[in-house]
Amino acid sequence: MEIFDSYELLDRSDLEELQAVRLKTTVYQATASNFYRNRLARSGIKVAHINHSRDIAALPFTTKEDLREHYPFGFLALPREKMVRLHASSGTTGSSTVILHTQNDLNVWADLVARSIHAAGVRSRDVFQNMSGYGLFTGGLGIHYGAERLGCLTIPAGAGNSKRQIKMLEDFQVTVAHIIPSYALHLSSVFDQLGLDPRSLHLRIMLIGAEPHTQEVRTRIQDIYGVKAYNSYGLSEMNGPGVAFECVHQNGMHLWEDAYLGEIIDPVTLEPVPEGIKGELVLTTLAREGMPLLRYRTRDLTRFIPGECPCGRRHRRIDRIAGRSDDMMVIKGVNVYPMQVERVLMSIPEVGQNYLIQLEREGYLDQMRVKVEIRDEYFVEDMRQLQKLQQKIAGLLREEILISPKVDLVEHNSLPNSQGKAIRVVDTRNKQN
Repeated sequence: MEIFDSYELLDRSDLEELQAVRLKTTVYQATASNFYRNRLARSGIKVAHINHSRDIAALPFTTKEDLREHYPFGFLALPREKMVRLHASSGTTGSSTVILHTQNDLNVWADLVARSIHAAGVRSRDVFQNMSGYGLFTGGLGIHYGAERLGCLTIPAGAGNSKRQIKMLEDFQVTVAHIIPSYALHLSSVFDQLGLDPRSLHLRIMLIGAEPHTQEVRTRIQDIYGVKAYNSYGLSEMNGPGVAFECVHQNGMHLWEDAYLGEIIDPVTLEPVPEGIKGELVLTTLAREGMPLLRYRTRDLTRFIPGECPCGRRHRRIDRIAGRSDDMMVIKGVNVYPMQVERVLMSIPEVGQNYLIQLEREGYLDQMRVKVEIRDEYFVEDMRQLQKLQQKIAGLLREEILISPKVDLVEHNSLPNSQGKAIRVVDTRNKQN
């Protein structure tokens, strides 16, 4: 197996020893910030108490609300003059949070991204088109510097302008693309409009991430483009992309445990869950000096996958993100996650590439309406056929989520498309009061 750096093949005992050393250093570094100096003093935790990775449980959690409350510089562990880059989260579930980096932090981040994409089969000879937004969003620059660190010819295409994206893919014989899953599906419809075959490109790898997606979406992308599509995980609070990445075996994302200490907890009790059980991912930075974070509650739902990967890496693997603990919808007393709806819809051949979940209120009752784009060849004038398809979709959804949603069939490309993270849920209930 070809590796990018020596940390990839550390065995478990060496990894845990490294984690213990880096955790102690990180806690010490964190106490230089106003936030952690006060938080750890109140909890009575001292650096001397941290001698093993399992000692992490003694530390208090950090939340997005903490970052917002101490905006902008309350978490800095070094003088602001030492910072060279500022990024902010996309504000998926609220206002954005700010993370600052030293030059060394950026170097470590670039190495982690290079290691990640190398594990997925990207090599220095590849032509790499980065279709993520640049600017405060970490996906653009984070992936860009990692691809350059690996030695790829890197094209900073940015997001949007689909026809130009396709022209660059063709003209520069791009072999690897980094793209948001929902945009990859949308882009395929632009290929159709232009009368072009996505499989005629030189593409062999797509790196997909930035938003939760199902295996069914990955399968669609692979079938449309004739590529291998590799899942990735990152969040701006942990630098951005490069936290965890699939290797060529596509059987879970390796969490780079030399840089991040991961836990999975019950989001209600906050207690650890057994390996293999789904819960909320909690992460601690182990290689960041400017703004270290201790036990950060990501709100992302996943699990540690038991067993070892055939690739030989001993870094534990996390499963694809199933959604967020704060994404859960309660409809008629039933807990429903958007990913459950997507899993069903993307498994139905007649369904197109886009859908929208709309939460409504009828009288005193909550109702879920699912608007589904249908492929052109199935959107026929025969109302009986459409009603039959509508009933099929509603029935499959009912089997999965245990409630009966209303299903609207709409024409291909009639729902709003986003060039960034897709908006899958619109809640109109408060507006109807």
